[in-house]
Amino acid sequence: MSTTDSISSGILSKYSGTSTSTTNESSYSSLGKDDFLMLLVTQMNNQNPLDPQDNSEFVAQLAQFSSLESLTNVSSSMDSLLSAYQSSQALQASSLVGRSVTVSASSTYVDGAEGMTGSLVIPSAADNISVKVYDSAGSLVKTIPLDSQTKSGTLSFTWDGTNESGVAQASGAYTFKASASLDGTTTALETYLPATVSSVTLGSGTSDMTLNLAGVGSVALSKVINIGQ
Repeated sequence: MSTTDSISSGILSKYSGTSTSTTNESSYSSLGKDDFLMLLVTQMNNQNPLDPQDNSEFVAQLAQFSSLESLTNVSSSMDSLLSAYQSSQALQASSLVGRSVTVSASSTYVDGAEGMTGSLVIPSAADNISVKVYDSAGSLVKTIPLDSQTKSGTLSFTWDGTNESGVAQASGAYTFKASASLDGTTTALETYLPATVSSVTLGSGTSDMTLNLAGVGSVALSKVINIGQ
């Protein structure tokens, strides 16, 4: 067996989980650039002087080695970028806890003494617009009438935390259902409500982080339309 074949056999046996040497070799899933370079140099050192390696074949092997090294560097750079992204996520997460955000939701936690302000989207001219407020038991607390709209747009509404009789309600989770008459048809509308970030779950890899909101539940950061104080 030639020197080149011996070294090649030793390297290949290392990656198959067995070793031809007396030392304990770890199993690997693929050849590294150092092993590739070792094979290339050994091949050059032990080539037949009467029948040397063809120049074009040698250049092709150098190009392969260059490509392998470039891919290895790209992989390292991606690992660094991922690490930096995760660090940025952690920093962003720590700054969000305790802050108020606005998300598309039908329920949220409301401080009865302060009330809350939300919004809804009107897709076209509409009338008979209203927002109904329900408590955690599903009982209607209050109906908030809103002005008719002649065009599409965002419409804000405010609930002062009282029922139809003006009695202040206890703090807790409340559900908001908005509707309007569009072309004579009563249509449910999407509501956007404020909620406080109680905790944050970091995403794995490049996945989005998740905000855990009081009275709302878990919402992806990408679904937040506004971040307040």
